[in-house]
Amino acid sequence: MTRHLAIAMAFAASLFTAAPAHAHAFLDHANPAVGSTVPAAPADIALWFTEHIEPAFSTATVTNAAGERVDRGDAHVAADNPAELQLGLKPLPPGTYTVHWHVVSVDTHTTEGTFSFDVGR
Repeated sequence: MTRHLAIAMAFAASLFTAAPAHAHAFLDHANPAVGSTVPAAPADIALWFTEHIEPAFSTATVTNAAGERVDRGDAHVAADNPAELQLGLKPLPPGTYTVHWHVVSVDTHTTEGTFSFDVGR
């Protein structure tokens, strides 16, 4: 009976063990913040992710309400933080802007998303 009890307990314990982690780089926060209104146009955007991202395969773009790109095309992973993506902006008039990001975490998982922010409305 003891052997059967040990097997049953081992089986029950296996049901509660943690599943293997599958890391994905999700957007943690941004500057300007997601959905925010800023009084003046920022010179750049910074996106922080929950995992380190692969510089060769991670990028972002910013468009205005007409769908025109307003970023400088210089998206890059920050030299001092491998989980931060930075992107310069052209001078922005008041309006709504959309950020689209696409990143690959260093373990090759891909994530992407969009958010908007307003300037001086």
